[in-house]
Amino acid sequence: MKPSIAVDELMTSGHTACQGCGATLTMRYALKGLGKQTIVVLPACCWTVISGIAPRCSIGVPLLHAPFAAAAAAASGVKAGLLARGDDATTVMAWAGDGGTYDIGIQALSGAADRNEDIIYCCYDNEAYMNTGIQRSGGTPRGAWTMTTPGKEGSERPKKDLDAIMEAHSIPYIATATPAYPEDMVRKFAKAKTIKGFRFIHVLSPCPPGWKYDTDDTVKLSRLAVQTGMFALYEIEDGRFKLNMNPAKRKPVGEFLKPQGRFRGLKPDAESAIQAEVDARWALLSQRHARGT
Repeated sequence: MKPSIAVDELMTSGHTACQGCGATLTMRYALKGLGKQTIVVLPACCWTVISGIAPRCSIGVPLLHAPFAAAAAAASGVKAGLLARGDDATTVMAWAGDGGTYDIGIQALSGAADRNEDIIYCCYDNEAYMNTGIQRSGGTPRGAWTMTTPGKEGSERPKKDLDAIMEAHSIPYIATATPAYPEDMVRKFAKAKTIKGFRFIHVLSPCPPGWKYDTDDTVKLSRLAVQTGMFALYEIEDGRFKLNMNPAKRKPVGEFLKPQGRFRGLKPDAESAIQAEVDARWALLSQRHARGT
C-alpha cells in the first residue's frame, strides 16, 4: 500500500528546538507536502534558532533569514527574482510565528495578500512570543498567562480572528491545520502548492514551555483543540468554505484548557465564558459549512 504521507525527510534530527515542540512537527509535515523544490523565508521567531547556525541547517531546502516584520515582503521579492530567471516551478513559503504574523508582520502580510503575490504564507501559531520569553501576542487567547499578562486571570483580550482578516483580502486559498492530523496538514500544503496567487495556512502549534504542559502531550493537545472546537479545521478556496472535521459532539473546552499551566488561574465563570464563545463561533462555522460560503 502506498503511504499517504511522503517517506522522504526534508527535516533533520538534531535540531535545536525544545523537547515536544509543535513547530518542528509542523515544518516536517509542511515540507512533506511541498517537496524539495521549495525556498523558505524566515523572519525572527523560534525557527530562527531551530534552523541552526550556518553552515548547518536543519531543513533540506534553501532558507532565507528576513527581518521580523518583513517575511511576506521578502518572500514576494524571492518569488519575483525566480520569475525574472524564468523559474515558475519553485515554491516560495514565508514561515512565521504568531508574533510575526498577527502583530509585527501584519502590514507586510496584508500588502502581499492585497497584491495576490504568488507565495504561500504559513503562520505557526503558538499563541505568544515564545522565542523571547512568552509575551502576549494578538494570537494569545483569553485567560492565558504570559509574562506580560501576569495576573491570575491571564489575558483579558480574545484571540484576534486572523483568518477572517485574511479572508477579507479575497485571496484564493486559506486553510487551518494542526500536527495532530498529519494527513490533513500534508494534503493542505500539497494543495496550496498547486494554486496560483497568495495562499495562507494557519497551523496551531503547541509549545510546552509557553503553554506549560508535559512534553509528551503536544499531539494530544493539538487533537483536543480540534475536538473541543477551540481550533477548527477548515479550508476556504475561492470563497467556498468547507469544514474538514465536524465532530458530532464536541468535548468541553475544559479538557483542552486544564492540562495547560497557562490557564491555571481560570475561574469557573471564565471557563464558561470561553465555552460560550466557542459554541457561538462553532454555530457560525457550521452555518457556513452548510451554505458552502
